[in-house]
Amino acid sequence: MSLLARSSLRVVPRLVRPLATTASEYFVKLNALREHAARMHRILFSIFSPLIRVPPADTTDLWRKISFYVAFPATFVTCAWVYNVESEHASHEDPLIEENNGTLPQPPAYPYLNRRVKPFPWGSNSLFFNPRYNKDMSQVDE
Repeated sequence: MSLLARSSLRVVPRLVRPLATTASEYFVKLNALREHAARMHRILFSIFSPLIRVPPADTTDLWRKISFYVAFPATFVTCAWVYNVESEHASHEDPLIEENNGTLPQPPAYPYLNRRVKPFPWGSNSLFFNPRYNKDMSQVDE
């Protein structure tokens, strides 16, 4: 059996199916579906409307206390911890900076590092350029 014959055998029942019901049957089913949807809407609204209208004062007060007494202090403690860890990390670079006359040594000039296919709209360096840690690409181009 050819591909055209097989596909036409699959398509014909799909095309005939919508024509099997009359317009009146279609509108009867459509109205029944609309009535069912309206009935379900009324039932769900009657169940959930007391929960939606006004949030309980106890719940609001609970989340306010959690925010002020748990979330904000946890954020500040985390910031202090990260600052201490990063300052220890930066102190490891001090001997290396002293050996190289106050600057970090340049990384090796491998061809795959800092490769630029086309320039950035703001210049040669990346958007987060830091002259202490990143290679200045504007000096390399010149």
